[in-house]
Amino acid sequence: MPPTEQLARTGVRKVLVVDDQADVREALRLLLKGAGYSIQMADSPESAIATATTSEQQLMVIDMNYAYDTTSGREGIALLDNLRALKPEVPVIAMTGWSTIELAVEAMQHGACDFITKPWDTHHLLDVFEKHLGAQDRKRAATSSLDNELAIARRVQTRLLPAACFASGNLEIDCAFVPVGHVGGDLYDYFETETGGVGFLLGDVCGKGLGAALLVANLQATIRGQRDLASEPARLLDRINRLFFHSTRPEHFATLFFGLYDPARRMLRYVNCGHPAGVILRSDGSSKLLEPTAMVLGAFENASIEEQTVPLAPGDRLIVFSDGFAEAGLGENDDYDDWALDTIRLLARTRTERFAGRLAAAATSVGPQSDDITVMEVRICASNIHAS
Repeated sequence: MPPTEQLARTGVRKVLVVDDQADVREALRLLLKGAGYSIQMADSPESAIATATTSEQQLMVIDMNYAYDTTSGREGIALLDNLRALKPEVPVIAMTGWSTIELAVEAMQHGACDFITKPWDTHHLLDVFEKHLGAQDRKRAATSSLDNELAIARRVQTRLLPAACFASGNLEIDCAFVPVGHVGGDLYDYFETETGGVGFLLGDVCGKGLGAALLVANLQATIRGQRDLASEPARLLDRINRLFFHSTRPEHFATLFFGLYDPARRMLRYVNCGHPAGVILRSDGSSKLLEPTAMVLGAFENASIEEQTVPLAPGDRLIVFSDGFAEAGLGENDDYDDWALDTIRLLARTRTERFAGRLAAAATSVGPQSDDITVMEVRICASNIHAS
């Protein structure tokens, strides 16, 4: 159903609250919960971007000062710029103290739709929220039929993709998907095989928009229809390549990384069909690139498909991503993989939770997004976990 109908039926709007003070977050949580909102919390600009990247919101309210800089508001302005670039359609309200009204004005100049002061007046705060959510609802209601169809297409595509998290045996997978438009040209999937392994893939079809989305649906259906071959990655990708070649026009192709993890042998078998190199982060701090082993899918009917193997030990992590991530921070004189590899290594030295989301957030924060961004993290745990 259209977003306005969905909100009317459920009566729930999702609001992201960003503040590094626990008492402020708790006070807003209780207030907004009592008013019928669904609340998401973030305690830092970093976690705010990760949350915004991996979930939906109708409104965001952000504090302008954080622990690293409690007076100037530079962190808040930077966060505002990043959130506006990431989700320009979602209104952002700035929170400031009475003594920093100038900062609120600057926030408005950077795209904030409004501001509230601390301490706040409860009735005024809720009025401000309703004012901008109401405007957003009216804007949705006034969208063209094409926009509604695109929104439906996005929901359909989202439902065709698996959940963002997956676990089986001693393997965990997290994925972050940020399409550049209503629908995307990236796909990902993971599943258990009959032989006790776990198959996972991340692909990227040529083009953007509805045309790319149709190619994604075609490729996704082709792969799921051939899962019985998953225990033989090279044979699986050879079959998929032939089927994709015969079902698409000559100018249509896709890149794809497919991996099959064998938990008994702790071995990864993979095929990389013209996709950006996957990055293995070893528990000892070293890394390894999984370069392409085959041509892109759909370009040639009889393409040579080669399979490679690599051991994965407990504590190792594999990062696979689409070229939207690899190219996000690419400068004129940079090598294709330089920014991606440097960013992965840099962020891996700090907190590792929600790593896929943090990487996707880093890619969206370096400038205007020009392509779909998908990042998958595959973790090998020391002991078995419950299957999802």
